[in-house]
Amino acid sequence: MLRRIVVVVLTTVGLAFAASAAFGIRLNTTMSEPLGLYLRTSDAAAPLVEFCPPEPFAQLSRDRGYRSPGTCPDGAAPLLKAVVARPGDAVELSTSGIAVNGRLLLNTAPRAVDSAGRKLTSWPFGRYVVQSGTVWVASVYHPRSFDSRYFGPIPMTAIRDHLEPLLVLR
Repeated sequence: MLRRIVVVVLTTVGLAFAASAAFGIRLNTTMSEPLGLYLRTSDAAAPLVEFCPPEPFAQLSRDRGYRSPGTCPDGAAPLLKAVVARPGDAVELSTSGIAVNGRLLLNTAPRAVDSAGRKLTSWPFGRYVVQSGTVWVASVYHPRSFDSRYFGPIPMTAIRDHLEPLLVLR
């Protein structure tokens, strides 16, 4: 009887995940953005994107366990991040964090080491104008997020989906 219950529960959970993916719903369980459900949208101005990080940052994040197994070419899960700067915006990266158009974003100060004590190298400090075909992504929600403070701008071609919050816990 217990085995039958386990099979029914696992089948139901599997079907729920398949159905949610088919309808463009993503579940976020990482600390970079609030826990919850996010909805895929065709709106390129949506506040969040899902993307596979560029190399060599994809391998670094996979090898260090920052990303769980998933569907990116490196075998790890895509990242879900807020778009903080778009083409034409001025970005300044410093020890204080990421400032966009003169406004410092909360929780974006780069760290010298990760939570396991391994060395982290930030993107070169300086002032940048976001180029066409790229965006900067960051988490203002969690200070230990792996985002543009470490890998700089991402190409828009790396973006798999644009997302907006559907049901999140803050």
